[in-house]
Amino acid sequence: MNKPLLAALSTLAIAGAGVTPAVAAPQAAPQAAAVTVDFAGIVSLSNCSGSVIRFPNSTDTAPALVMTNGHCLETGFPEPGEVITGQSSSRTFGLLNSAGTKVATLRANQVVYSTMTDTDVTIYRTTTTYAAIKSAYGISPLTVSATHPTAGTAIKVVSGYWKTIYSCSIDGFVYRLKEGDWTWKDSVRYTSACNTIGGTSGSPVIDTSTGQVVAVNNTGNEDGETCTENNPCEVSENGTVTVREGINYAEETYNIPACFTSANVLALSASTCTLPKP
Repeated sequence: MNKPLLAALSTLAIAGAGVTPAVAAPQAAPQAAAVTVDFAGIVSLSNCSGSVIRFPNSTDTAPALVMTNGHCLETGFPEPGEVITGQSSSRTFGLLNSAGTKVATLRANQVVYSTMTDTDVTIYRTTTTYAAIKSAYGISPLTVSATHPTAGTAIKVVSGYWKTIYSCSIDGFVYRLKEGDWTWKDSVRYTSACNTIGGTSGSPVIDTSTGQVVAVNNTGNEDGETCTENNPCEVSENGTVTVREGINYAEETYNIPACFTSANVLALSASTCTLPKP
């Protein structure tokens, strides 16, 4: 897992050579204009990063939610197979504006959902609403996409802890990502430019064409070890294990919106909710 105050992960160099074609290539289809991605709605935690998030159907008067990693939970890493819901919390978050300046302190009153099984996510409920945050600070939440991300998509990983934005693309998806005792499903693998470091855990991964959150940053292989803590390995559907030293990963978030009502109440029993249950 990406912990705070660790040395930066080495960037995996990818070399390639191309040959200029003798005939002009067909003109590429126009790309969607990228949206501006900055620090508005990003939060800093005591040991990690996070963001104020909403779902496509969340109402403005719903309690504002903050998303980070399961392994950023203040009471320690959830055990394999453990799902925490409704746990009391008074954790605070530094709310950043577009320039990365802290403009407010948000406070949680509940850990709505936290797990490191299949995914690596914690969602806090705060004591305020989206409407109140918007009125006081002019800051809107980030919307979590309800659609599976696509390989090749340009992304930005925005860290509130370091006030740093990493830019790269989704390189592909990992059937199973195993790290120590934990296993995550259908993880996002970055191209090497996103050389995230300790403290970036919980950063939202933002699709630059939509401005929506498609994943939450969580780990990277630091030393080239196989499946050990801080050295996740990729496991294919047929069991093949691959180690990519210096490459970093995130956990998809598209399946989370189906597990919440418009009032941001957790609804794990919903027929379309696939998150792990207690």
